[in-house]
Amino acid sequence: MIEVRDAGPGDVEGIRDVFRACYGAHYPHAQYYDIDRLTRMVYSEGQVLLVAEDTDARRVVGTASVVLETSAMSDLVAEFGRLAVHPEARGAGVGRRLMQERLARVRDRLHVGYVEARVAHPFSARIAEAHGFHPVGFLPLKMALGERETVCLMAQHFGEALALRRNHPRVIPEAYPLAQLALQHCGLPCDVVVDDESAAYPPAEGLEARELTAEGYSPLLRIERGRVRHREVFGAMRLHYGLFKLRSSRSHYLLAMNDDLVEGGLGWTEDPIDRVVTVFELIAMDDAVARFLLERLEQNCRDRGTAFVGVDVSAHAPGMQRTLLELGFLPAAYVPAMAFSDVERIDIVKMVRLLVPPVFPALELGPQAQAMRRVVLEPFARQRLLPRIEHAVGELPLFRDLSAEQVSRLAGACTLARFDPGAHVIEEGGRDATLHILLSGQVSVHRSGRDGVVGMVGPGECLGERSLLTGQPHSATAVAIEPLETAALGHAGFTSLVRARPDIGLVVYRNLALGLGDKLHRVSATR
Repeated sequence: MIEVRDAGPGDVEGIRDVFRACYGAHYPHAQYYDIDRLTRMVYSEGQVLLVAEDTDARRVVGTASVVLETSAMSDLVAEFGRLAVHPEARGAGVGRRLMQERLARVRDRLHVGYVEARVAHPFSARIAEAHGFHPVGFLPLKMALGERETVCLMAQHFGEALALRRNHPRVIPEAYPLAQLALQHCGLPCDVVVDDESAAYPPAEGLEARELTAEGYSPLLRIERGRVRHREVFGAMRLHYGLFKLRSSRSHYLLAMNDDLVEGGLGWTEDPIDRVVTVFELIAMDDAVARFLLERLEQNCRDRGTAFVGVDVSAHAPGMQRTLLELGFLPAAYVPAMAFSDVERIDIVKMVRLLVPPVFPALELGPQAQAMRRVVLEPFARQRLLPRIEHAVGELPLFRDLSAEQVSRLAGACTLARFDPGAHVIEEGGRDATLHILLSGQVSVHRSGRDGVVGMVGPGECLGERSLLTGQPHSATAVAIEPLETAALGHAGFTSLVRARPDIGLVVYRNLALGLGDKLHRVSATR
């Protein structure tokens, strides 16, 4: 018979045995094998720790926790932590019992509960989904368990959470598909407004970065007092908790200094085992200071060998979202009503900078999680190709005179396409209206009424530019003569980009007109 109850000090060794059986002898998170640390978890007021006991064998066969202190100001957000069942007890419903008991104990104490479910082994994700948690994103390669693992972020709302939710968030276009899907999964109407006008924050000049010391604490608090109503970044800590608590929780602060004046600060926590950095607060005199601090953090993380950098951004702060996007962060999750601000709950866009190669193996997922996986992880996989695509785009006459930021934005609208030898990249008369920029490989070009090859196209060149810009059928057929990779940009995607960024469209269409003018001049000169 299985009994689920609160853990006591006499269960500590049994809990450790369950973790060892599940994770092996070389599990990097040693606190789950440490008797003293497990004992502190039993007595912690900020955590609910349960065990499942086989009363016949008198041994612990499963354990699960709820971490109640996961956000600043105790704003009724909790993480449903590790659920572990001894391999010999699996299949008997132990995991379901543990999840049911966790919900029964804390649902009246929460507004939002979330699970970071391992997807390499779908056990926890299936149990969470069966008990009302919904996929709202993926955190790519966040966990280090031998190899790095991606986790599915799942959320559930309780009590008055959604009644207090602030409606009509404003997000950048790159975050909209994720927001739409997450709201749908949570049973909410999509009231998100796409903001394609808010610019990224400008660069700052004359600043230097320093670590926070006691001398910088009071000036930073005074800046925070003036900016508290404009909070754009949320997290588990706050500056006003005090220096002692910040340092004891492995928190760090980076200051932006103008000579000896403090103009802003950025706080983050670091998990040295998973090599994860999480930003929890950003305080700045102006937007340029905020960008400076984020740039310095990104470089700091590269120098320290960080793998994953995460920021929880207000879904009502499109300028901050755009700034992070320009710094290489991508939307990874959208959690409705995640943060409490004043008298309302605010949706959060979790944005992630991945500093390790984005390798994502095939996963066993339910329909909702599979749809979310495509929306979240494909841009991370594509991001690795951006330098190649940016270089190719920047070399084309059609895109001459675009700024580095404009080229980056255009490259981000492209997708990677692969073709085997003999495959048709474009078809004469075809109406797919897609531009292909060749990254590797070659194609032969053929036209009806002519025998043989009329031209060859190689890396750095493009196919289909006229169809991209006008929507007219392709005028030739292009065939891959070796394995081929291209950056593909469709007419619909390009039109959407130009609508959002007319400055890019102005340059591209001007170049098209100049190119056509040159062709007409050459034709008239030969007559």
